Amino acid sequence: MWTYTLRRLLLLPITLFFIVMVNFVIINLAPGEPFSFAEISPEGSANQRENRAFAFSSDERYLQFRQFYGLTFPILFNTWPWLKMEDVHKRLWQLANRKFSPSDSEEMSAKNYNELRVEFGDQSRYIMPLLLQVIQDHETSDQIRSLAAHFFVRGGSFPPYIGHNLNPAQKEWNTHITQDDQLLRSLPWSTHAPQIEIEKKINHMRQWYDENVNFYQFQPSSLEKVSIFFLDTRFMRYLFRVVRLDFGTLRNDSTKTVISEVTKRFKYSLTLSIIPMFITFGLCQFFGLIMAYFQKQWPDYLLNLFFLVLYAIPVFVVAPFLIEKVALYHFFPFTHTPIPISGFTSPDRIYNQELSYQRLLDIAQHIALPIVAVMYGSLASEARLSRTAILEVLRQDYVRTAWAKGLPPSMVLFKHVGRNAAITVVTSLAGSLGLILGGSLIVETLFDINGFGKFFYEAVVNRDYNVIMFSALAGSFLTLLGYLFADLAYMWLDPRITLE
Repeated sequence: MWTYTLRRLLLLPITLFFIVMVNFVIINLAPGEPFSFAEISPEGSANQRENRAFAFSSDERYLQFRQFYGLTFPILFNTWPWLKMEDVHKRLWQLANRKFSPSDSEEMSAKNYNELRVEFGDQSRYIMPLLLQVIQDHETSDQIRSLAAHFFVRGGSFPPYIGHNLNPAQKEWNTHITQDDQLLRSLPWSTHAPQIEIEKKINHMRQWYDENVNFYQFQPSSLEKVSIFFLDTRFMRYLFRVVRLDFGTLRNDSTKTVISEVTKRFKYSLTLSIIPMFITFGLCQFFGLIMAYFQKQWPDYLLNLFFLVLYAIPVFVVAPFLIEKVALYHFFPFTHTPIPISGFTSPDRIYNQELSYQRLLDIAQHIALPIVAVMYGSLASEARLSRTAILEVLRQDYVRTAWAKGLPPSMVLFKHVGRNAAITVVTSLAGSLGLILGGSLIVETLFDINGFGKFFYEAVVNRDYNVIMFSALAGSFLTLLGYLFADLAYMWLDPRITLE
């Protein structure tokens, strides 16, 4: 068992690596960028709209925004250090003439032009020697030389380290790039500038480049290019942060970390996932035994029909029904306590004054209906699955032997049949462990519970990459962990399984 567990734990980070990589690539290939946000119409539909403040205000603000999200690097592999002079001339010509090729009769759209300009600006850091050659080439048109100078300045601009706990090396880096940034901003020129002024600025560019070529590694060696190919990417930058357990901050508030916001909501989604899981396991085994024991009799037909209808009803129908017909203006059975219809607890002014057992009872009253809304669908499907598993076990030889020995039905069904049939149900429920962080979006929304399901939905609408990636990573980790626990539970349920 220990060998198997160790092997599974060693495979866990490898599996997570590829899961995170696939999710990261899909998210980054989605149309648009984080500066686009969603608007909810009065009818409830979500429309994506570009934030023009970022796209068309100062390039400096837009660049800082993209650097903050790591969008200035390619997604998975960085081939930009291998760009040739032909590629640079082609891209500069396209930007200067707003056409993809000389044969085009129409100009490219504003969207395509901005995408081309932004991408080439990101690449300029890796083609600084080529840009300098274009700038110094007097046979090249003044318009393209001026454009190359602007991208030269863009390539020489690096983001500073942010935070209050910077080490001396980071502080020195910030001081250096601040001085360089002030110098580079003064070097671009307009196409109508005097030739003497242009030559003077070109000399300043050449002098600055010679002084900083090694500091910024503008001419990487072959080995450094290989390192850039794998490491200077969005994915690797994100992965290095994840290894340090740094999952970033929220899109709308950089002072709030993803971990802190998830921690606040974790208890709500955890409660709405774990409790229904255990209740479902017990009830589905009970009803599965009844349906299997009375196979092809009226209890079997009746329960099968009931669970089939229950499974067919969507949660967005059941949840409002529970609120309007069960909870609203009604009380818990045999009490005068009204059934809550929203929240995880009573308001703070009431909850904070309650004793421990009163708080526990208060939470139980508030989550009673949400738990019913969460678990009824899985109970319907798992009960029918349990019935099938129990019928299969009832046909085994050891069960016939138990009946032949004259053992009471309760011992045969619960000890010999139920325990072995539970393996199938455990396997089915194990995968749902990954839903702890997801919770139930519809249930949390309708019952006004501030869980992670609602939080994740808002992150998807707002294109909050950090929250989405954390959800994928945490959900995958919990799912894999759930399957590991299921395998270990097999040995407890069936001694014949050794996992060796």
